Amino acid sequence: MAGKGKKALREGPPAAPAALRRSSSHEPTPNGARRVTPRGALLSPTIDFLSVGGLSLLLMVPLLLSGRADLVLIGAGAQAWIATAINMPHFMASYRLVYGSKRMVLQHKWAAIYVPLFMLAFLAAAIWEAQESQALVLVFITVASVYLAWHYTGQVWGMMASFAYLGGTSFDKTERTLIRSSLRILLAWHVAWFLFTQLRDPSRVVWIYRLASGATVLAFALGAYGLYRLWRRTKAIPPVLSIVAWGSLFVWYAVMARDPKALFWVQIAHALQYLAFPVRVELNNAEASERALPSAMSRGSRTALHMVLYGAGLLLVSVLVAQVVPMSLMGVIGKVFGEEPGKAAPILILMFINIHHFFTDGVLWKISNPEVRQSLFAHVPPS
Repeated sequence: MAGKGKKALREGPPAAPAALRRSSSHEPTPNGARRVTPRGALLSPTIDFLSVGGLSLLLMVPLLLSGRADLVLIGAGAQAWIATAINMPHFMASYRLVYGSKRMVLQHKWAAIYVPLFMLAFLAAAIWEAQESQALVLVFITVASVYLAWHYTGQVWGMMASFAYLGGTSFDKTERTLIRSSLRILLAWHVAWFLFTQLRDPSRVVWIYRLASGATVLAFALGAYGLYRLWRRTKAIPPVLSIVAWGSLFVWYAVMARDPKALFWVQIAHALQYLAFPVRVELNNAEASERALPSAMSRGSRTALHMVLYGAGLLLVSVLVAQVVPMSLMGVIGKVFGEEPGKAAPILILMFINIHHFFTDGVLWKISNPEVRQSLFAHVPPS
């Protein structure tokens, strides 16, 4: 989630309940403090903790403390299948939201139609030029990599805002500024890391990378102070999952700094963080449909079947997109244009999916939007 919440995740009731339109569930107490009443979980307390960053902390922190330089641990084949099973479904779940209804496509024409058409034209030009030069391929990869920094940090803010809402609180303007400034510094570090690790001559940007790395200390201090202010204002510990989401990004980037190839694990952690949200929307829609339609199936059975089919569908499409299509396309383009364009095609497909996902994610998800909260938090009891 890059910012995050949806203007319209699917068709639903026309207006969010008043309880979901309120920014928090603080209630005054006799001593003037504010009582914070948690609203509930996204999926379950345990799943929420593991997906938002808890699992990555449990695995990555020991790896960092081990002192080893190689943090990937597994071969390329295993990486490909893990990415197919976890990373690719988070893209496909996003597409399910974008193209799940005609209304969504028409409401978000830039995300659903215009941007992908423009990128397809650029992709075709890049494959054609790959016969002579890799310049356009490198441009596509660079745009995707820099956009990734914006996407990661934006999603973390979306996680923090969402779990603060579920925790019965919200960030005020000063707290938001402090925390988002913290994340912007990490965004700058990510871009500097990309340049430092990918340029043929990193000596030209080493000073930028070192400056950005030093600034991460300031980033931690700003974010920690923003969370402290929330604690002081509400007289309650900030929602743990908001802290986990924020803290996990520092750990992810520490892993990438130690071993650039460990970006693979960061991508998996990011995908897990995201997946819980479209799954919750799908589950809310399925439960609403079950309540609205008479059925001979026992309560919950229709929803359970729907979610099984939903998960199976995501996996099937992910296997086709990640494993079957690139290899087939590589063969076709290799025969038509030559070896280099054939090699470039699978990379360009992946970059296309990444950039399109980043764009649609930023357009569609905005927690401040009442329709978004309605779709995402429809399961939350009124407070």
